[in-house]
Amino acid sequence: MKNLDTLVSFCKRRGFIYPSSEIYGGFAAVYDYGPYGAELKNNIAQAWWKQVVRKHADVVGLDSGIFMHPMTWKASGHVDNFDDPQIDCRDCKNRIRADLMLEEYGIDADKMSPQEINDAIEKLKQKGTEIKCPKCGGKNLTPAKKFSLMVKSNLGSPTSELNEENVVYARAETCQGIYLNYKNVVDSVRVKPPFGIAQIGKAFRNEIVARQFIFRTREFEQMEMQYFCHPSEANAIYDQWKAERWNWYLEYGIKPENIQWYKHIKLAHYASQAYDIQYNFEVLGGFKEIEGFHMRGDWDLSQHAKFSGQNLEYFDTKRNEKYVPNVVETSVGLNRLVLAFLSESYTEEKLPDDTERIVLKLDPRLAPVKVAVFPLLKNKEMIVAKAQEIFKNLADKFAVEYDDNSNIGKRYRRQDEIGTPYCVTVDFGTLGEEKPEEKDTVTVRNRDTLEQVRVKVDELESWLTKNLKA
Repeated sequence: MKNLDTLVSFCKRRGFIYPSSEIYGGFAAVYDYGPYGAELKNNIAQAWWKQVVRKHADVVGLDSGIFMHPMTWKASGHVDNFDDPQIDCRDCKNRIRADLMLEEYGIDADKMSPQEINDAIEKLKQKGTEIKCPKCGGKNLTPAKKFSLMVKSNLGSPTSELNEENVVYARAETCQGIYLNYKNVVDSVRVKPPFGIAQIGKAFRNEIVARQFIFRTREFEQMEMQYFCHPSEANAIYDQWKAERWNWYLEYGIKPENIQWYKHIKLAHYASQAYDIQYNFEVLGGFKEIEGFHMRGDWDLSQHAKFSGQNLEYFDTKRNEKYVPNVVETSVGLNRLVLAFLSESYTEEKLPDDTERIVLKLDPRLAPVKVAVFPLLKNKEMIVAKAQEIFKNLADKFAVEYDDNSNIGKRYRRQDEIGTPYCVTVDFGTLGEEKPEEKDTVTVRNRDTLEQVRVKVDELESWLTKNLKA
C-alpha cells in the first residue's frame, strides 16, 4: 500500500532521495538527491525550462546569486513581515506552527497575526475545547508569537559580530534576484515589456515545523517566472499563463482528477489576485500547493526603486508613456514537483503470471534512465562486447544504464522500479546463433505493457527516439 513511509523507504532504497548527513544522525528537514533523484529533478526542471523559456520568444533566463544586498529584503518586506506564528509547549519543548495547529480545530488561520491566533484559541477554550500539544498532549502552551523565516548568515563577518547592522540573508525566494536584474536585462538583451524573466535556484527558509518529507524543507529549489507588462495587459497575461501551466501537468502525466485550482481569499500585501495549482498528495492526505500564480502589480519594482534610488520606470515609445511595469508571477516548488511525480507514478501491481512488481510509470521524458542495456549472459564474451558497443552508441543520445548484475528477471524489476521505459537485451538471437533471421537484432521490452519486440541494431536509436519522445 502506498503511504508516506512506503514512499520514503522506496526513495532511499532505490537511490532517489536520502536523509542529509545520515551518518551523523541526519539533519532535520534537509535531503540529498541520489543518482536517480538528481536525474529526475533535473529532467523536471528542464521540462519546465523548455515550456516556460525556450517555447517563448518573450521570456529569457537568469541565474542570480543566493546572497544579495541586505537592503533587498528590507525593500521586499521580508525583514519586517516574513514570519510564521509560533507556539511552544513548555512541557516537551516542542515548537508548533500555530496556524497549522488551529486547522486541526477547524479554524482557517491563514495569515492571522499572533494576536488573532491567541484570540481564536481563547474563544475555543471558552467553548470548552482543550488546546493540546500535538506531540505530548500537554496543555501548558505559550501564547503565539512571530517566528522569522529568514536564514541569517555571518558572510564576511565573524560570528561574534553578527547583528542587525551587518546581517546577510540567504535568499528566501528566487524572484528578488529577478527584480534586481530587471533593468540590467532591459538594457542589455534588447527586450521590452511585455516580457518575462525565468530562474531556477535554491531558496532557504527557517521553517518552524518542516515535515512531510521533501514537501516542506528548509533548503529547496524554486522555478519562477516574473512577467513584466503594462497594467492594462496584466489580466489577459495572467489567464494565459494559468492555462498554459495547467496543461503542462496534464502533458507530463498528471491525471486531471489529481490537480485543482485554489483561489486565495486572504492575499499577500503585494497581490491583487492569487491562485494555486494543488496536487492530490495521497501520501500526505490530500490536495496541497505545488504552483502559485500572483498578480503582483508594480509593488516589487516600486519598492526597489524607492529603497535603491534607481529609476525603474519604462518609457513606452508606442504609448508615449512612462510606467512601472506590473508583474505576473508563476512560482513552482521543484522539490514538491519531484514528490508529486513520484506519488503519481509509483504503482504496485499484479502481473498476468500472478507475480507482483513496483513500477514508476513516469513520462519517458522525465525518467531518470531512458534505456537499460543488458547482456543476456555476462560470461559470454561476444554478447558482452556487443552489449557494450550498443551502450556506448546510445549513451551519446540518451541517459543509458548498463546492467549485468543478477538474472534477467531481477534486472527488469530493478529497472521497473526506477522508471526506465525500455530495456534492451543482447542475446543469442543478436549473434544469429539460434535464429539467423534475428541476427543483428535486440529484444526491447516496454516498461508499462511488458511487450517485447525485436528491433534491428542499426535502427535502434531512431526507434527509441520516436518512442521516448526525445
